[in-house]
Amino acid sequence: MRIVAVIIAAVVVAAGAAYLLRGKARAMPRYETVPVERGTVAPVVISSGTVNPVTTVQVGTYVSGVIQTISCDFNTRVKAGQLCAKIDPRPYQSLVDQADAALATARAQVAKDRANLTYSQQIRDRNVELLRRGIVSQETVDTSVNAYLQAVAQLALDKATLMQRDAQLKAARINLGYTDIASPVDGTVVSRNVTQGQTVAASFQTPTLFLIAADLTRMQVDTNVSESDIGRITVGNEAAFTVESYPDRQFRGRVQQVRQAPLTVQNVVTYDVVVAVSNPDLTLKPGMTASMRIVTDRVDNALRVPSQALRFRPAQASQAADAGAGHGDTRHAADAEDGGRTRGARTGTVWVLADGHPKRVPVQLGLDDDQYSQVLGGALQEGQQVILSEQPTLPAGGRPPTAGIFAPAR
Repeated sequence: MRIVAVIIAAVVVAAGAAYLLRGKARAMPRYETVPVERGTVAPVVISSGTVNPVTTVQVGTYVSGVIQTISCDFNTRVKAGQLCAKIDPRPYQSLVDQADAALATARAQVAKDRANLTYSQQIRDRNVELLRRGIVSQETVDTSVNAYLQAVAQLALDKATLMQRDAQLKAARINLGYTDIASPVDGTVVSRNVTQGQTVAASFQTPTLFLIAADLTRMQVDTNVSESDIGRITVGNEAAFTVESYPDRQFRGRVQQVRQAPLTVQNVVTYDVVVAVSNPDLTLKPGMTASMRIVTDRVDNALRVPSQALRFRPAQASQAADAGAGHGDTRHAADAEDGGRTRGARTGTVWVLADGHPKRVPVQLGLDDDQYSQVLGGALQEGQQVILSEQPTLPAGGRPPTAGIFAPAR
């Protein structure tokens, strides 16, 4: 009986082992692979910004008054010097007339005092001659000389008054000219802040009546870049962006300026990066929000692997690394955690299929754009299949092995 029991136990153990082996064979993992290829690797900085005209001119008024007429409205194309609005000129025309009359009075006064100077000079010369003959006294001569000198001074005063009245007339005419609100540049009116009949006051601050964009075919995007990324951006970098109005269209430009002035909001420091973009069809409107991608570097025809392949580790290798971590073998785990940066060089690990099994291949890496990483060195060759992920195949029946005496030992 004991022999029979031993034989039965042996048969049961053999059957269980066969079942486990067959379940493991069926549960061999399936690997998702992609070939190593050549292509472009271009790291980018992602930010958001606002579309603005390159040049925007605020048109205000230097004088106060009632808006009499308006000839420019939103989206009006204007030329430099074109009349956009007019302030009631009558009060300023009255000041011009008053200054003109004052100037005429000053001119008449100058003419009068010039004649008086001529007369005083003649009297002085005559009295000097009579004094030489002994006909008049010295006091008479002194009186005539004094009258002559006063006439000279009066004429100089009148000339100065004439210049003052002339300057006042010019100022009055200038203020009269300011009642015509004209566009200083060629462009498009993007904002109108005044209506006909409205009174504008320019006593303390010049009010803005119109906002004119000089050229809407050339725009710029003012984007805020964080201080952690600003060091990677230089003038001339390529950029691409989309706007909410055209989510399927990509606009392209170049970094034109990296401004040095920081902007701090809630202890977050950003810098304004200006991206110039062409807008020939006037698709972009001022104020649109742009989702920007600035290319900080670029390598074409580079040997590259997907960044996902650098993060992959086979399950068996992970278990071995976890077991080895307790015995001081942490090399593979460190590669996975720090992206393969060891001893100052950027290295990494990919896994390729060799005879149906994953094989570890160390590589030296270059640029990384979050989708692909450039391969600079290592045993990896173009066309090799690198593993992205593994998915275990379930045993027949779609269920994992039942826990118990036939389950693999842990």
